[in-house]
Parts: sequence; C-alpha cells; structure tokens
Amino acid sequence: MRFEHLKKLVDMMFVPDGSNGILQRYEKADAREMNPLVLAYVGDAYFHLFVRGKLLAYEQSKVQVLNQFSAQIVSAVWQAKAYRGIEAMLTEEEQNVYRRGRNAKSRTPHSSTMAEYHMSTGFEALLGTLYLEESYERLYELAEASFQVISMGMMEETKEARMK
Repeated sequence: MRFEHLKKLVDMMFVPDGSNGILQRYEKADAREMNPLVLAYVGDAYFHLFVRGKLLAYEQSKVQVLNQFSAQIVSAVWQAKAYRGIEAMLTEEEQNVYRRGRNAKSRTPHSSTMAEYHMSTGFEALLGTLYLEESYERLYELAEASFQVISMGMMEETKEARMK
C-alpha cells in the first residue's frame, strides 16, 4: 500500500474527538445491519485464530508447519466441506445468515471453485455474526464441529492417497 493511499484511509477512518481521542462512528456493531462481506471478514479472522489455537495441541515448535497447515484448513475448499458437515446443526436463523453471506457479491476465487468460495463466505459470515452477537458458546460449538469435519476429511483424503 502506498503512503498516499494509507493517508487517505487514515483521514477517512480516524477523526479527532477534540479531547485527545478518536471519535467513534458507531456505538455497537449490529450484525443484522452489516454487509455480509464485513461479517465474513470478522468470521475469517475468528476461524483463523481458532484453528491456530487448536493446532497447538498437535505441534508447538515448527511455526512454518503450523502456518502452512492452518492456511490449508481455513481455505475456501475446506471451509465449504466444513459447512456441509455442520449444516444439519444449524437453526433456521443461522441458515439465513449463511445464505446472506453465500449470496453476497464478491471477487473471483483463486484456489477454489466459485461454489466453494461462496459457501466459505457464507460460513465465515455465520461465524462473524455469532462473534459480533457475542454468542460465544454457539460460536465455539460450530467452530469445533467444523474443525472436526475438516480434520477427519483431511485424514480420509491422505488415507485414500496412500492407497493409490
């Protein structure tokens, strides 16, 4: 990012409040009113941190391995598989949040199909909504179930590859 671009962003986001602080535009983050891509942005950050924390139960010394493995787990391909695995657990309201995220207009994916990318965006929007609504128990429950779906799927894929 060029300095001029950064300067414009700072000017747009941060406004002095007159008492050595920064004026906040919003009192609260209302997930129902937010752009679904913003919800996915928050959900993506949450799932990244969740996965990184979970991986510490399996590896604690090789940061490059942790980074590569976590990047694979949080990819659109695996998030789409995770969603399929937890879909039956979702309430009607959660399915509506997912659909809103899935149907949001977004960029073209690089390493997944368009369908997988949209599914993963819906999945992330669901996690972001739960986080912003402070539904932490439900958020953890769905993230844990998703991690299990992904890890079991990865083990199955590597088992099949060894058999070939």
